[in-house]
Amino acid sequence: MAYLTFFPVGNGDMALIQLDNGQNVLIDINIRAAADNPDDSTYDVAKDLKDRLPRDEQGRLYVDAFLVSHPDADHVTGLSTHFHLGSPDDFPLGNKNLILIREMWSSPIVFRRASTQHKLCEEAKAWASEARRRVRRFREDGLATENGDRILILGKDKDGKTDDLGDILIECKELITQVNRVQSGELEGRLLAPIYFEDEDDPLLNEIEKNNSSVITRFSISADGYKEKCLFLSGGDAGVAIWKRLWERHSGDGTTDWLQYDIMETPHHCSWRTLSFDRWSQLGEAVKVCPEARDALGQGREGSVIVASCKPIKKDDANPPHERAKREYLSMVGEDKDRFLCTEEVRDKEDRPVEFKISHRGTQRTLKLAATVGASAAGVSAVSTTARGHG
Repeated sequence: MAYLTFFPVGNGDMALIQLDNGQNVLIDINIRAAADNPDDSTYDVAKDLKDRLPRDEQGRLYVDAFLVSHPDADHVTGLSTHFHLGSPDDFPLGNKNLILIREMWSSPIVFRRASTQHKLCEEAKAWASEARRRVRRFREDGLATENGDRILILGKDKDGKTDDLGDILIECKELITQVNRVQSGELEGRLLAPIYFEDEDDPLLNEIEKNNSSVITRFSISADGYKEKCLFLSGGDAGVAIWKRLWERHSGDGTTDWLQYDIMETPHHCSWRTLSFDRWSQLGEAVKVCPEARDALGQGREGSVIVASCKPIKKDDANPPHERAKREYLSMVGEDKDRFLCTEEVRDKEDRPVEFKISHRGTQRTLKLAATVGASAAGVSAVSTTARGHG
């Protein structure tokens, strides 16, 4: 049995994939200071995360892999406080709260574009520094690097900067088939972006910045020995121009099935700017949805669920999130309000994350709290893939 959990972190992202074989993959974090304050009502996502993680033979909490989609603060806050950075030999063994990152998953394109066009926050700089350290370790020892020194590079960089990293490099359109060098068959990830541009005159380059350099991955999660029991589309903060290009690319080469999902996390916290080039502030209800971006994001399989990791969605509130975007996503799930979930709205009602249990029966949203993970958690069916012959 596997699990996919979306933590309530306001306008930010933080998701955990727990695999059948006991491995886990963390995607982004936004552990705010308020969440660490016991006197504040903000959900304690750090405690919830740590309660789900295993410990190694030395008593260290760990994640098998940690992916940062792009270096905005709302995707990397809490890194230095809750995770060990630096050589694993320097891990303070008496500290029972720090988390060891066995393998980083990181894109050099994201950080290069960020550094040239946007100032990085201190946590993003810390991630980039740790990534560089691990690349140096690979160049010294190759695949002999151990837990805590490993890194997987997502997307090649320009000017041959990643040409010597073939053993740890996943290029766009390729599959991630190992988690921390373990090829168990429990997880595959199709890398869809960041897009590498050979043509410096490509007009889309004008749209490229931190958000549009986000790592986009479509994960296929197995459960109970059955393949593809949950397809999960994760897209960071990628905006409308990227989703438009992805649809043009994949419809052109017949690979639109790579965009299919059972669960999708809305890019950029249910932002309107993911679906349209038009500005709501100027046009209001006269805005038009970009049809290609809508097609790219609308590839849900039967019974699919869309999760918005954001604050409660209110009409006429600041974007993101945006109520008009919510309406578009609702149309993608047949206007079924049970299949569009906002993490903070669930937290307000139920005081828990949005969590899915993945088994041979398909994907179910659980009804109990984190403590039930690994037990016989009661659930209500949100997605069923078995009817389509995937097992």
